[in-house]
Amino acid sequence: MTGFVPGVTAPVATRGRSFVVRAGSLAVVRIDERPTVPELDPAEDDLYLGLLDGVPCFARGLAADAAVPDGLELTGLRPLYGVLSDDEFAVAGRALALTTWDADHRFCGRCGTPTERSTIERSRGCPRCRLSAYPRLSPAMICLVERDGKALLARNARFPGAVHSVLAGFVEVGETLEHCVARELFEEVGIAVTDVRYFGSQPWPFTNSLMIGFTARWAGGELVPDGREIVDAGWFGPDELPQLPPPLSIARALIDAFAARPR
Repeated sequence: MTGFVPGVTAPVATRGRSFVVRAGSLAVVRIDERPTVPELDPAEDDLYLGLLDGVPCFARGLAADAAVPDGLELTGLRPLYGVLSDDEFAVAGRALALTTWDADHRFCGRCGTPTERSTIERSRGCPRCRLSAYPRLSPAMICLVERDGKALLARNARFPGAVHSVLAGFVEVGETLEHCVARELFEEVGIAVTDVRYFGSQPWPFTNSLMIGFTARWAGGELVPDGREIVDAGWFGPDELPQLPPPLSIARALIDAFAARPR
């Protein structure tokens, strides 16, 4: 992220941008009707995130029933994409993920002792048994498969309306990313793939995931949705794309790159 330098220990200057989050929403102040990240004096329990354009950034996680600071209003994080700068949106996602981790690891998972924040790294440690808890990332593959100039797009049972997207799935213990691509595609729609190539990655704070994007080519099999996660799937040319996911996701970046490629 250009302009952002992550950190653990706050500089002497205390006032900075305050990313106050509650249940997937960000508390913002409206300046000329535009949602803006406020500048507040940090509370004692705030997490220091780092410097954005030289300004300290802090995260504050609120309980589901907690009131937001005076003058602020809660706004869903997803609708703020394109409203906040790319750097601010990324730091807001970081704030959401880290405050959730911080709240979930207040007690040691081994002996139940209250944990303490480290001052030198992003972790919470147990003073009794010395177990350390670090922020967790769940790696997940996401892949656009192409066959004869058409892209495989599918509708997940959880998607709203008729939205179709590329297929994704979490990496299992002991497998490579490429193996995960092949396994998930076979499990979800019954096809084999080849020529698996890295496309890009995206931190995804809504499930504390790291989405790792790939492209691949169809190698065999006919589409058979599993009927549980995937309820519909098809091959779509660039001029016949169905309803797509919003632009903030790497899924949409994969589809847009496919559609924009010269034929």
